[in-house]
Amino acid sequence: MCQMIVFDLLCAVGHRFEGWFGSAEDFASQKERRLLACPTCGSAAVERVPSVSRVNLGALEPKPPKKPDTPAKTPDMEGKDPFAIAQMLYSRMLDDLLTKSEDVGKEFPAEARKIYYQEVPARAIRGQATEQEHDELVDEGIPVARLPVPPGRLN
Repeated sequence: MCQMIVFDLLCAVGHRFEGWFGSAEDFASQKERRLLACPTCGSAAVERVPSVSRVNLGALEPKPPKKPDTPAKTPDMEGKDPFAIAQMLYSRMLDDLLTKSEDVGKEFPAEARKIYYQEVPARAIRGQATEQEHDELVDEGIPVARLPVPPGRLN
């Protein structure tokens, strides 16, 4: 029987996640060989952090499965087809993104690198990058995403 040890891990960006290892030495070896990466952003700067202690007191009474939460319909969704609802939700998400991020324009690739390599404080940014610049950022492990923005929605 193979026993595993679970460590709480934290990436340089601040995402917390679990890692399962055969031993503490296995964790150290994988970290040294840069085999560990954050599942959220891909950062290879991963550290072990203290975990909450747990005491196993035996099996608990099984609980009935919880029904998944279904998104609440709002009055502006009533009577609309799913495509129209998807467009409305995308528009809301885009509005949120545009108001909570800084537009750095064509300096996006340079700013993304500065943030990733911790040369400047982390912040939400958006801007333009060519296909080649985007691919280079991805190749470096810098988490970026393309987002189609309808004309006239950037400001």
